[in-house]
Amino acid sequence: MTNKIPLPGTPVRGSASGSPIMALFDLLGRRWAMGVLWQLAENRAPCTFRELQSLCEMISPGVLNARLKELRSADLIEKTDGGYTVTKLGQEVYNALLPLSAVSKQWAHALKENH
Repeated sequence: MTNKIPLPGTPVRGSASGSPIMALFDLLGRRWAMGVLWQLAENRAPCTFRELQSLCEMISPGVLNARLKELRSADLIEKTDGGYTVTKLGQEVYNALLPLSAVSKQWAHALKENH
């Protein structure tokens, strides 16, 4: 199951029925998947493979290639003449993650204050 692209309606990590939210979390929970989507959404301009690899710091070419294939198959990103970019659906996923990003920063601050 780890090499298959998580899709709603098929068994995924945490859900034998393939609940859509669990399929999305399975996909985004793969190493660097959310980071690739995040970088493309924040960059707002198409990125070449090399540009994206640079934005993602220490990602290996093999992992980046695998995540790009998965995210393209999931219709969250697309490849254009200028490079990789988020789709409308990918942008919606990114926008939905922004509140979680804000909460994560509050959490990090609270942990720092309490420890």
